[in-house]
Amino acid sequence: MRNLTEQLTQYAAYHRDTRNIATHFVGIPLIVVALAVLLARPAVIAGALPWPLSPAGLLFGGATLYYLVLDVPLGLMMAAVSAACVAFGTWVAAQATGVWVASGIGLFVVGWVFQFVGHAAYEHRKPAFVDDVIGLIVGPLFVLAEALFSLGWRPALREAIEAKAGPTRINPPREAARSGS
Repeated sequence: MRNLTEQLTQYAAYHRDTRNIATHFVGIPLIVVALAVLLARPAVIAGALPWPLSPAGLLFGGATLYYLVLDVPLGLMMAAVSAACVAFGTWVAAQATGVWVASGIGLFVVGWVFQFVGHAAYEHRKPAFVDDVIGLIVGPLFVLAEALFSLGWRPALREAIEAKAGPTRINPPREAARSGS
């Protein structure tokens, strides 16, 4: 299994344009919340658990365990984010079926639109998950890490990632790149 630096470097290699990263700051959270909403039903009371168990809880619980194996501090932060997403998803799932489905599908579609616009318009490269499906679980971790990097968190990790993936940049418009200007 790849370690945190390797996972984030692999994902970062597909995300070097700052505008694409910005679209991911919108798209990935929307997709994550959408999954929490859509998978919050059905929910069952399971034994002595103080909360209902749902597919969302299982997915987010499993992802959190993976994040904790990669890095405990970052995993704990992702656990807090995951808990908030599942709580919100559970709340939306308690609404009328139409509200639940429309909210989940709407968030999911809008989130993916942001993702694909970022890759098509700015990065000019396919999304990471096309080559490695683990990118689907690393994406939320990447967004959190990028947000934390912008606050000065773990500069050595950021430097290690950039040493392999390269620094973030803003790509020139395609016409300027073709004409050499």
